[in-house]
Amino acid sequence: MRPDSVMLFAAGFGTRMGALTSDTPKPMIRVAGRPLIDHALEQVNAIQPKRIVANLHYLPDQIRTHLDGQNIAFSDETETILETGGGLRAALPLLGSGPVFTMNTDAVWRGPNPFKQLLADWNPELMDALLLCIPRANAVGHSGRGDFLLDRAGRLSRGPGLVYTGVQIVKTEGLGDIPQAAFSLNLLWDKMLTAGRLFGTSYRGKWCDVGSPHGMTLAEELIGDPHV
Repeated sequence: MRPDSVMLFAAGFGTRMGALTSDTPKPMIRVAGRPLIDHALEQVNAIQPKRIVANLHYLPDQIRTHLDGQNIAFSDETETILETGGGLRAALPLLGSGPVFTMNTDAVWRGPNPFKQLLADWNPELMDALLLCIPRANAVGHSGRGDFLLDRAGRLSRGPGLVYTGVQIVKTEGLGDIPQAAFSLNLLWDKMLTAGRLFGTSYRGKWCDVGSPHGMTLAEELIGDPHV
């Protein structure tokens, strides 16, 4: 089944941004003159999904106002932030049934549309999730060792190697089996890993996680310079 809904994770505090997020939610931080969430929506709108849902927690009214009139639904986590797994589960009534895309809203991209690449590689007969990962050399400003190893069949295992970009296609049925209210999607992925149904694909462009003020500078260089 082709996913036709996108979940945007927009509820985080952005604490690594320091004073920049003292009165501004991280998705509204401007990079190259535009809020981060607009950079995300540029990628989303290229595939024209039927439904777009954003979860909200920290300073939610700024995001609501900015996105007013764009046919985006909101999953309200004002009372309690639910993390990625709990947030996705809470948004399911708005997202509909079937697999969905999820996307973190704190990155910029240079290269192919990430959603189109996932769609081209998605095989629901084999996969419960397909994570878009990237080689560390193309993850601009990323200093970690990576998150996953990718075998020749496209299956993922935990280990230093590729970096998860924050974009995936995921089947949501397993969320109902997790007892916690607030939890990371890592719990769902671990179940899929055990079943051999967690897959990945390597992004054929460059990506920058805007997790700090320095990341903002790197992201602007990535957008503006084709040789970065």
